[in-house]
Amino acid sequence: MVPQEPETPAQVAPPAECEAHCGHHRPVRLSWARLLKRVFDIDLAHCPSCGGELKIIAAILEQPVIEKILMHLGLQARAPPRAPARGSQLHAA
Repeated sequence: MVPQEPETPAQVAPPAECEAHCGHHRPVRLSWARLLKRVFDIDLAHCPSCGGELKIIAAILEQPVIEKILMHLGLQARAPPRAPARGSQLHAA
């Protein structure tokens, strides 16, 4: 075991310099783009064609507007119906 010398205040990096490297200085919340990348492996921060950096400029949250856009694109505006519960089948197995 090698004895370690205690760090002096001059050796400790100030928060501005170590912010990108230290976990205790990182923001707690992640952006939607980073969450989608982490969960679904969808990278909204970079262009799939050229790799350039993208910026989200708007989010559409109103249901009628979303439905109108999806219908215009020929996509289903409603989610598919939920399947019935399988509770009795699971207990029989």
